[in-house]
Amino acid sequence: MHEEFLMGNEAIALGAMAAGVNLVAGYPGTPSTEVLETIAKRNPGHIHVEWSINEKAAMEVGAGAAYGGNRVLVTMKQVGLNVASDPLMSLAYIGVKGGMVILVADDPGPISSQTEQDTRTFAEFAKIPVFDPSSVSEAYTMMQDAFALSEELGTPVFFRATTRIDHGYEAMQVKDTDEYHVTAPEGFVKDSRWVIFPKLSVVNHAKMEARNAELSHTLSSYPFNQIIPAAGAATKKGILTHGINFAYTMDALNPEEHPAVCKIATPFPFPEDLVLDFIQDLDEVLCIEELDPFLERKLLQLLGKHGKKLTVHGKLDGTVKPSGENSVDYVATLVGNPVKEDDFTDMPELPIRPPVLCAGCPHRASFYAVKTAMAGQKTIFCGDIGCYTLGNAAPLDMCDTCLCMGAGINIAQGVYHTEPDTKSFAFVGDSTFFASGITGVINAYYNQADLTLVVLDNHTTAMTGQQPHPGIGRTMMGQDVEPVSIENVLKGIGLKTVVTVDPLDLDEAVATVKKVSSMDGVKAIIFRSPCIVLAKPRGHSFVDPYSCIGCKACVKKLGCPALQFRDGKASIDDTLCTGCTLCEQVCPVNAISGGMKNV
Repeated sequence: MHEEFLMGNEAIALGAMAAGVNLVAGYPGTPSTEVLETIAKRNPGHIHVEWSINEKAAMEVGAGAAYGGNRVLVTMKQVGLNVASDPLMSLAYIGVKGGMVILVADDPGPISSQTEQDTRTFAEFAKIPVFDPSSVSEAYTMMQDAFALSEELGTPVFFRATTRIDHGYEAMQVKDTDEYHVTAPEGFVKDSRWVIFPKLSVVNHAKMEARNAELSHTLSSYPFNQIIPAAGAATKKGILTHGINFAYTMDALNPEEHPAVCKIATPFPFPEDLVLDFIQDLDEVLCIEELDPFLERKLLQLLGKHGKKLTVHGKLDGTVKPSGENSVDYVATLVGNPVKEDDFTDMPELPIRPPVLCAGCPHRASFYAVKTAMAGQKTIFCGDIGCYTLGNAAPLDMCDTCLCMGAGINIAQGVYHTEPDTKSFAFVGDSTFFASGITGVINAYYNQADLTLVVLDNHTTAMTGQQPHPGIGRTMMGQDVEPVSIENVLKGIGLKTVVTVDPLDLDEAVATVKKVSSMDGVKAIIFRSPCIVLAKPRGHSFVDPYSCIGCKACVKKLGCPALQFRDGKASIDDTLCTGCTLCEQVCPVNAISGGMKNV
């Protein structure tokens, strides 16, 4: 054993490696991304690690390996679980031979997600166990327990961490590599159990229900499910909590006098025996949790099942807020021990920092080109999930819809089929195109839609940290492979018009949009220019104050954070400017110069 100071996702990754994981597959999504990246970085050489095309593919790749007795980790964020749910629901019925853990990072807040969905509820729906760690070190140990339980029961299990666990840090003891579990997989053995049929599903469904009922009793003695006795004066009150909220609760309580606390580390199957023991002498329980009132509902069901009376407070009666993240300060108000706040009345207000496209981001140029070309026409701009979602902000205002990954392409079709006089545009990134955009394009082509697909190809998965994708030509294992051509994919579908253009060449980009959008059917424009994080800036633009007429055209049209307006003149922050030249091309009096397009 040795000590390391680890981020939660790093601890989860090392826990999987200590458990003897053989294959890791996933799709990047904050706050889960660093788990897979840590394993790739520390890979001793025998672990297959891949960024799969999407979460569904990752789940199915993992299933194939687990059928052969390999220990498998599949990683994603909570909205990615929706993509993976099709194979997962059937896999729960079929089961696995090797341990298979599905790491799902929930995002209370949400801080970087579309939803606040709760994987604990999904676990109950899927009828598979879920682990819910309350600290970074607990996550490390619990990940190894999750693999052991999965392999013992022959079922996939969830490992549900939240943002504050994923991105928290802790100094902790971890195993040396020679202490890691050694997996000796048997390999795939042909067996009818791997082929799902209705008759088999009925039998396995009954087995799952019986297994979970028994597991409820077994998990009541799981060490991380625990009761913290009351301190000080005797009390008839208790607190039921979980995950990071357990840490918030313990920090918020008075250590000298507090009610009993029950921490649930395995929300499903619910550890009934433990909770029955906890509430035995209580009159009132406060449920402190994030997202769904999961524990609160399970407690109420338990009371009804055993005919017990107890006052329960939580989200359902409005005691706890229904959405958003909790905190130590918030929990302190719930337990009647509010934190005494310091007087910050003399402190200046923090600056407002709305999310914005980076200075030099090629997406800004792409959006501006389309906006310029389509000015005055009835047009809808359907967006997608990625950095380019920020195209919705002023002054671009170029994202009219955004639902989920890949949806913009199909939404644009729905608009066209019901409002054929509307010019429909669908924006999608290069990584998202591969993950979930291709099927939408096929649907549009097959069903004779009229839309313009705009692929914003910045040659990376930018929003989640520059992960590779099939169009780049490099895998997570470091292999150089032939990149998948977006142009060839679109032409293979049947599109006759596929045009690639540099968005930073504004005149050419605008002309291309005008020409392509006027054509009938499904056609595509690929705006190709590297993410500014990858490209090296080549100098920066500057404003000639004697030529500038103070019209603010550059500021009002582009919204680039490097552009400023001072003393009646435009100016450029050279610490932010990348020399992309877009502002130079927009200036009506040629007062800006000096930049060079990034290559």
